[in-house]
Amino acid sequence: MSAPGPAASTAEVALGRRLFYETLLSNGHDVSCNSCHALNGYGADGRRVSFGSVGHVGGRNAPTVYNAAGHLAQFWDGRAATVEEQAKGPILNAVEMGMPNSAAVLDHLRASASYRAAFAAAFPGQSAPISYDNVGRAIGAFERGLVTPSRWDAYLAGDSTALTRLELEGAATFVRTGCAGCHSGAYVGGQMYRRLGVVRPWPTALDSGRIAATHLAADRFVFKVPSLRNVEKTAPYFHDGSVASLDSAIRLMGRHQLGVELDAARVERIRRWLATLTGTLPAAYIAEPQLPPRAP
Repeated sequence: MSAPGPAASTAEVALGRRLFYETLLSNGHDVSCNSCHALNGYGADGRRVSFGSVGHVGGRNAPTVYNAAGHLAQFWDGRAATVEEQAKGPILNAVEMGMPNSAAVLDHLRASASYRAAFAAAFPGQSAPISYDNVGRAIGAFERGLVTPSRWDAYLAGDSTALTRLELEGAATFVRTGCAGCHSGAYVGGQMYRRLGVVRPWPTALDSGRIAATHLAADRFVFKVPSLRNVEKTAPYFHDGSVASLDSAIRLMGRHQLGVELDAARVERIRRWLATLTGTLPAAYIAEPQLPPRAP
């Protein structure tokens, strides 16, 4: 999940990890990126929608940040092309981190001697290393290391004992049912956009989807297909967090996207295989850093 161009330095990644946990980047100094994308909780917060700064409530379910850098775009509507661009959005979003503008963010960072030194180390040779673009670059550099290798990866690498017979049957059921038509590739999704309700209308239509970003009529009710890596750990599901059960999510996908009514046995087989996509969290990489002291 490397970014184009030179590899990020250790100093840049370390700065990004600090900023990911930094509540100073929110208007009330009360939430951070990690508040909604809890790294020890598979990059999600378990809520239908997340709480933002000073009690605001978001409008969409917070997707996991693990493996996200490998997707074709970021956010449910794909309005950011990269994790570097995505990282800059929530900080200035009124109902998320709520900072009034990028200048206010930079004022807080420049007031800290620790951050002045960290930005200088991360972006050497720049006359003004504390910039809003560099905030995004650093957080993005950190997020590109948020990978979770799983038993499925071990099986694909040649370990025939990594999956049980029932789990392999689940993989076959997933493909035969047609799920892999959208949830494909290394990330088992995250590589395309699809309209919700291809075969049958989706139960709710309050969120018009990608049309808000593209202003194209064809994108009404279109969303990015999510990755299914770690899916058993990231409930509730869908853009609105409206479904708490993975079994229910599987049935809904079959009914509305594929026109298939999945019985309990097929749902269980698919769920068993999806569990093999749960990966190992990189404990040392995501350890909460010591944050700089607040300026007086």
